[in-house]
Amino acid sequence: MGQKTNPIGNRLGIIRGWDSNWYGGKDYGDKIAEDAKIREYLKARLSKAGVSRIYIERTLKLITVTVTTARPGIIIGKGGQEVDKLKEELRKITGKEVQINIFEIKRPELDAVLVADSIGRQIENRISYRRAIKMAIAAAMRMNAEGIKVQISGRLNGAEMARSESYKEGRIPLSTFRADIDYHIGEAHTTYGRMGIKVWIMKGEVYGKRELSPLVGLQKKQAGGKKGPEGRRGGDRDRKRQSR
Repeated sequence: MGQKTNPIGNRLGIIRGWDSNWYGGKDYGDKIAEDAKIREYLKARLSKAGVSRIYIERTLKLITVTVTTARPGIIIGKGGQEVDKLKEELRKITGKEVQINIFEIKRPELDAVLVADSIGRQIENRISYRRAIKMAIAAAMRMNAEGIKVQISGRLNGAEMARSESYKEGRIPLSTFRADIDYHIGEAHTTYGRMGIKVWIMKGEVYGKRELSPLVGLQKKQAGGKKGPEGRRGGDRDRKRQSR
């Protein structure tokens, strides 16, 4: 079952919240179209800012847009000028009052969107796809990911026939609902066609009831190190060395 569904959609309402939070009412379709327009505009406008996800929350007269990014400085600009410009542009698109929050991603190596985009950019710059993927996997495992899998499909190395290749390290339990798995499908536009890049990153397991509103717990997770048997063993080894 876990193999056939999007790992994020599969965990909605269990350990993950929604990217859009509002009550629809009669103009439900208009709000969905407006959300899509906001996301499309921001991704094009902030293409160099390393944007991962965009969360949208609505009240009667206010739209709160939260942007998670690896480079908050680019979005904020000098003295917050860029943010004010963005607010004005979004106000013109939506016709409503817009508030923008910016959330920094402390460890971009553990974010599936940023990893897929990074691999895609390297392939577009003619770096070997194997090298790009292996470097991304090594970086994620160095940052204490429990597992990472990358699948690339298309005309690899300009081959006449398209094929798929997968690279995996650690564990990715797709059918375990409490497993916190980040997932994204990216693309690389090369001279010999388009390549699809799928990335799964296993960050750990979530026990107990989790707050499902966006961004809750992200700060704690990024600040904390690896727990579990590996972490304890490392500590035991250090203690033995000191006693010697």
